[in-house]
Formats: sequence, C-alpha cells, structure tokens
Amino acid sequence: MFRKFLVKKEERALLFRKGEFVAVLQAGEHRFFDPFRQLTVETFPLAKTAWEHRLADYLRHADPALVEREFQDVQLGATEVGLRYENGVLVEVLAPNTRHLYFKGLIDVRITRVDIAEQFTLPYSLTLQLGTASGRARVTGVEQVLAVQVPQFHVALLFVDGKVHGLLQPGLHAFFTFYRELRAELVDLRLLALDIAGQETLTRDKVALRINLAAGVRFLDVLAAFARQAKPLDHLYRELQFALRAAVGTRTLDALLEDNGAIDRSVAEHVGPHGRAAVILRREETAA
Repeated sequence: MFRKFLVKKEERALLFRKGEFVAVLQAGEHRFFDPFRQLTVETFPLAKTAWEHRLADYLRHADPALVEREFQDVQLGATEVGLRYENGVLVEVLAPNTRHLYFKGLIDVRITRVDIAEQFTLPYSLTLQLGTASGRARVTGVEQVLAVQVPQFHVALLFVDGKVHGLLQPGLHAFFTFYRELRAELVDLRLLALDIAGQETLTRDKVALRINLAAGVRFLDVLAAFARQAKPLDHLYRELQFALRAAVGTRTLDALLEDNGAIDRSVAEHVGPHGRAAVILRREETAA
C-alpha cells in the first residue's frame, strides 16, 4: 500500500502521479500511499547544476515560488551575455536570449550579466581566464570569444563587420563575437625587407639592364596605410617595380654610371608619397 522513495543528499527529485508533476522532493526518505503504483520519481544530480527539462517553462508560470526556492532562474536579454560561475570559478559563457534553471544547494551558482549592445571588449581579468589555452579548455561557450595575442613590436588591426575598428597594442585581448564578425590582422612595426629581383629594364639609350632592388620598409601610420590599400606591402612592391623601371628608362647608361645614387633617389621620391613608409634602398645592376 505504501511506497518509499530515497533521494540522496546530492540529488533532487521530481514526484509524478500518472505522469503529472506533483512536487519537488528534497534529500531524504519519502513515504507515500500508492496502492495502485501510480507514483514515479525522476532524480537529478545537483552536481549538474543546469536543469534542462520539459517542465521548466511550466514551473516558471505555474509555481514561481517553487522556482524561486529550488532554482536560480536565468533569463538573458537579446543583447546580454551571461558569465556563469560555480563556486567562484568561471565555467560557461551564456549566449544572449538564454533561458536556464540552475539547482540551488550543493554548488554556489552565480551569473554575471554583460551588455554587449555597444561594448564587446572583455576586461583584462576576464581575458586572462578566457583567452588562454587553459581557460579555453574548461569554459563552455568560449568559442564565442575571439582571443588575440599581439606580440611585442607588433600591432593588430581589429576588423568589425568588415570595417577597421581600431589598433590593438601588444598583449592579450579578447572580444565577444555574438552578432558581430570579428577578425584581427597582425602588422609588424619593425623594419621589413622587400626584395625585387631580376627586373630587366632598358635605359634611355636602349641598353638592357637587369636590376635587383632591396628596400627596407617600416609602417609609420598603420591605419592610414590600410585605409588606402587592403594589402599595403603588395601595393608598395608594385610601386617599387614601376619606380625602378621609370628611373632606369629615363636615363642613359652613362648617366646612371656617373651618378650611382640617381636610381635610389628617384625610386624613393616616387614611393614616398605612395607608400607613406620609411624606405631604405639598395640596388644592384648589371649590363645584360
């Protein structure tokens, strides 16, 4: 006539009669009159704090006092990201519009809300947790965070929805990617070598020269360079080729031999306003 149900200390249980929800059972032994064996119990481990069940929305509507007593109810807005902590440790990044119930009792669950409508940059304390390899291994939902490690002597261009958003200085940076397409492109600020080899060009007096040109290039204004060209170094390479041909084609062989620096000056004058870069030139020419 009577049935007993045991709920362990690390569990919660739902009691059903003929499939209909009756009550939440706390830890302990529960005894019910059930001559027709109409009662069933469904148990849940409290160590798994997230409670995903078909009754979640029903309980929110029908028994808000029970939900308040047994669960932490998390309902995020359309532009809110949730950071879920368990016993003070970050374990999950919750997407906007998330609706979840979390068991109270065994594990202390805390949710921090972050509005990403305008600001999507993570503070440095969070960046350390989510941007490192160890953080990514243990935090669920971290794939929705873009981590950018900028080495020393570099900057990174941050693109948001295809537009340049700004420059990232050396260090670790992280950004929420919800509703946005983000990417970062590293730019080396040190002197870069740009070699143009085997340019065969005719002088003004029709003497064929094969010229190798070596240029040292350094970005002075990264934002201005990328505002003008998608690939500034590729553009500068082509400009150096054009400048070299122009410098040789407008001079005779004798003039080039008399003034060894003529090509250097001519190319530098041509490239300077185009590249907006510091260019150091060295050229080697041989008669074909």
